[in-house]
Amino acid sequence: MREELKAVCTEFIQDREVAKEAFAWDSSYLHPICAGILADKEKTVTAQDLKQYKQMIKDKTGVFSDFRGYGMTPMACMLAVSGDAERLLNDALAVYDVLKRDYWSSHYLPLVAMIVAQMAEPSEYNRIVDKAGDIYKLMKEEHPFLTSSEDGPFAAMLAFTDRSAKAMNEEVEKCYQLLKPKFFSGNAVQSLSHVLALGEGSAESKCQKFESLFDTLKDSGYKYGTDYELATLGALSILDCDVKTITEELIEVTDYLENQKGYKGLFGFSKRQRMGHAAMLVSSIHVEKRERDVMNPAAVSGTIAMIAAQQAAMCAAIAAAVAASNAAN
Repeated sequence: MREELKAVCTEFIQDREVAKEAFAWDSSYLHPICAGILADKEKTVTAQDLKQYKQMIKDKTGVFSDFRGYGMTPMACMLAVSGDAERLLNDALAVYDVLKRDYWSSHYLPLVAMIVAQMAEPSEYNRIVDKAGDIYKLMKEEHPFLTSSEDGPFAAMLAFTDRSAKAMNEEVEKCYQLLKPKFFSGNAVQSLSHVLALGEGSAESKCQKFESLFDTLKDSGYKYGTDYELATLGALSILDCDVKTITEELIEVTDYLENQKGYKGLFGFSKRQRMGHAAMLVSSIHVEKRERDVMNPAAVSGTIAMIAAQQAAMCAAIAAAVAASNAAN
């Protein structure tokens, strides 16, 4: 394993322990997502820091606010690495007020607000939110039974491209029709299609590369999951990197995680979950630090892939946490 990849993995394991300490009572599905966000940082963040950022969210929102849902834990981590937590949270709350005009309340709506606040200037909030709303409506028209609140973050990311809402939806639908025969879950394929639409090239070439990556992993004895985690693998496939390299790195990280605390034994994360976490980490090492500041519609594909991987993993973790909570109740 090359040093850069090993360093990210080591940091990830350390940060997962920090997240577990800070958010001991939160769903275990969220701790690796927090670690993935924290591993992409240039400063030390302690458990106490994370508790303070979570308290900051509580102090600025009402007891019934969507910001206090399952997304609050990873959002505290997003604030921790932002460099200006108070400004980001205030901006996200401002975007959220705009979003409430067109969206129903959900666990995912604050994530949409955070994406827009991170990537856009305040003068662009209304335009981006309106475009995201148009994209979401087109999604709903195309797939009324598949499209739900968890697609909101993807609609927000698609809104940052320079293509029209109609063109983006057509691209998503092309990818969906090409991939649906291969995978059982229409919902998972829809999320995957949203991510692939963010990449460069034709729908055909992007789907072919994704299938090649998926099949190469399977042939290597590493069958990737076919549910929510598909979108995270999709983010890897839109990197400007060949399938062989991505496969080798994903396998290396997966093997590394297998021997770490929390991933071993009967009660550790499953191989499917482990590979999803590995995909999130691999995406981050292909983005130069200088590119990570290019948060605008012209952002390089690597930056988009990294953000898409984190958001896809976050949505998957929230969905799993909600499902586990409902089952327990």
